[in-house]
Amino acid sequence: MHIVIDSLYKTFGSTTALENINLQFQGGEFVTVLGSSGCGKTTLLHLLAGLTTPSRGAIYVDGEVKSRPGADRVVVFQQAGLYPWLNVQQNIEFGLDLQGVSREQRRRASSEILRTIGLEAFARHKPYELSGGMQQRVAIARALVMKPKVLLMDEPFGALDAQTRSSMQSFLTSLWDQLQCTIVFITHDIDEAIFLGTRLVVLSARPGRVALDVPIELERPRTAEVAFDPRFLELKKRAMGILAH
Repeated sequence: MHIVIDSLYKTFGSTTALENINLQFQGGEFVTVLGSSGCGKTTLLHLLAGLTTPSRGAIYVDGEVKSRPGADRVVVFQQAGLYPWLNVQQNIEFGLDLQGVSREQRRRASSEILRTIGLEAFARHKPYELSGGMQQRVAIARALVMKPKVLLMDEPFGALDAQTRSSMQSFLTSLWDQLQCTIVFITHDIDEAIFLGTRLVVLSARPGRVALDVPIELERPRTAEVAFDPRFLELKKRAMGILAH
């Protein structure tokens, strides 16, 4: 899987949200996109998902122009957005059901992903019976069961308390280490961006431009102690310098 963002611009009326974005993502990368509020990072994710169209430029996935939503790109939003009348397993199977996948295949796929995320004991629970972190696990599982080429995550832990957020960060890094899927993760939290990713993209203030695009060369699996690594601190300093302007 190869994503090319080529000379991308996005305007809303007289406001330019994104200006001349040029990026390439390889299969299996965990790209964190960092920026201050209003810099266009969520707009970039919506463009990647095909939820909105570029004003200029194009996005290619494996050589094909992508300007509409597709099963190859699935989004996880800040709110889990689970259907309250369905149980956990039914929520996970919802997209497969819409695609016409047989009941037996849906059940096999959902059971496998439930084991992967450690929630097989909660398959029959309704969303309101789960904690916020568990609900987000289900939302991630619902996306992954579709087997997308790229998982797009729009500040999925932003609504969680600090302890749950830290736990979910560790969960997601462990899950990515297992699955090696491609992730593009939007955040405004510097520590989160560095802790999670294999690559850091920092957008400037509006109009959003690529101000930094560097690999995150920290060993995996990562623990909380990585925040004291001199390489972590140096990268954090560089990102803070960009965000301060």
